[in-house]
Amino acid sequence: FIILSLYMMMFIYLSLYNYEYYFSMLFLIFCVCESVLGLSILVSLIRTHGNDFFFSLNMLC
Repeated sequence: FIILSLYMMMFIYLSLYNYEYYFSMLFLIFCVCESVLGLSILVSLIRTHGNDFFFSLNMLC
């Protein structure tokens, strides 16, 4: 939500002063890369430290 509000503020600022929209696209690219990196770290953390699979194996016995 914070990223979207920052993007909208920057988009309004750039359109108000008739600047190019290249910076807003660059900002969106960096935001997407940051979110993908965060999700990949979260998935790797869950895969290495998660114990959900261990509990499902115990229920079968």
